[in-house]
Order: sequence, then structure tokens, then C-alpha cells
Amino acid sequence: MAPPTSRTFDDLVAEGAAVPTEGWDFSWFEGRATEARPSWGYARALGGRLAGAGAVLDVQTGGGEVLDFALGTAAPGRPALLVATEGWPPNVAKATALLRPRGVPVVASPDDAPFPFADGAFDLVVSRHPVVPHWSEIARVLAPGGTYFAQHVGPASVFEVVEFFLGPQPEESRDARHPDGERADAEAAGLEVVDLRAERLRMEFHDISAVVHFLRKVVWMVPGFTVEAYRDRLRELHERIEAEGPFVAHSARHLIEARKPRR
Repeated sequence: MAPPTSRTFDDLVAEGAAVPTEGWDFSWFEGRATEARPSWGYARALGGRLAGAGAVLDVQTGGGEVLDFALGTAAPGRPALLVATEGWPPNVAKATALLRPRGVPVVASPDDAPFPFADGAFDLVVSRHPVVPHWSEIARVLAPGGTYFAQHVGPASVFEVVEFFLGPQPEESRDARHPDGERADAEAAGLEVVDLRAERLRMEFHDISAVVHFLRKVVWMVPGFTVEAYRDRLRELHERIEAEGPFVAHSARHLIEARKPRR
């Protein structure tokens, strides 16, 4: 059991509420929360894919951190054409600042809108944790023989946190984002799924500031979350962590690779 922190509940909540939420850099959580990583190492694997591609689209790039890392590991070269999309304005600004020096334009495009690109424009489409994979659009912009290579959030991810605040969730919520369903959707769009791997991974929240920041950053976990609305539940969870040690949850991730037939 971890020793109780010397900081008060109010101090910790204020700290978690003050941290900026733009982008997908999770370095602030170091020492406050941990999450096991999938065995396939998506960002590094993406670097290898970039090195062998000619025209690449990164969908919902967030703050551009994953693509930036992958470009740093790509060898011996990089695609002749590489473009990213992002729908949340604060992330558009952050991704532009990070990726523009690498010569990567970031296109502001709503997550639920058609891609603003021509049919067959890319031989590789990638994404890490898209809100919803738009399979028909992915298939449309892929050239024949092109590949979609992505890491998705799986079913009932971090539901231990969700259900602590919202109570038991309906079965349909638990089944959403299931890899078998995404395989079926990809195939319905005309793609062939050539690789699909899923893992559940241990997460630990070591203090309530990490929970607050997580729920502010990953806004779909507890929709409409504010410290004021959930202060009583936050205090209860704080006291539980202080008495019992880290709050344990499990994330769900799957790697999916789908190919557009040449004919």
C-alpha cells in the first residue's frame, strides 16, 4: 500500500484541474498514474511503416505527438507526401506548431466530416485512438493495395473509473468499439482485415489529481465532468486511494491493419 500523500484533497483537485489538456502528451501523469503499453509498440511500428510509404494520411492526430515520434524513428526516409487532420481547435494549433517544422501540414477537419481529400490519394492511412473510425472514408481515400494501420480504443476501456462516477453501464456501452465489430465494419466498407490484435492493460491512479486531469482530458469517459459536479465522489475516491493505495483500472486497445484490394 502506498503511504498517504501529505497534500490535501483540495490541493490535489486544484492541481489536476489546472493542467492544460491540449494534445496527447501524457508525461504529466508520471509519478501520478501508470498504464501498461500494448506489446506491439504502435508508435515505433508506425515509424517503420512511414519509411516505406509514399503518400500518408494521419487521421485525428491529436497534438501530433505520436506522428512526431514516429517520424523521428523512421529510417531510412520519410514519405514524399504526409498530411495530418485534427478536429479540435486547441489540438490543431498544438499539432501545427509541432509538425510544421517537419514539413507536415495539419488540416482542420471535424472528426465526423468526410475527409477533404481525393479518392485514392494515399497508400497508407494511420490513426491512433480515433474517436470513431470512418471506414467508408478510409476506404475511399486509400489507393488500391493501400493499407490502414491504426491503434484503436477497445470495449469497456477504463470502465472501472467510468462506473465509479456514473454507476453500472448498459451492456451495449460495454460492447461498443469491440474489435470484432470493427472488423465487420471495415469489411463492409470493402477492406480486408489482415491483422487484428487486442489487449487489456493495467492502469493505476496514485492520487486524485491524476483522476481529475484524466477525466478533463479524456472527455468522453464521464461526459460533462466538472470538479464541482462530482466533488463528493472525488472526495470518496481520494479517501479510498489514501486508505487502500492506487485505484486500479484497465484500458482496452487493439491494433488493426486493413488493406484495400487492388481490384
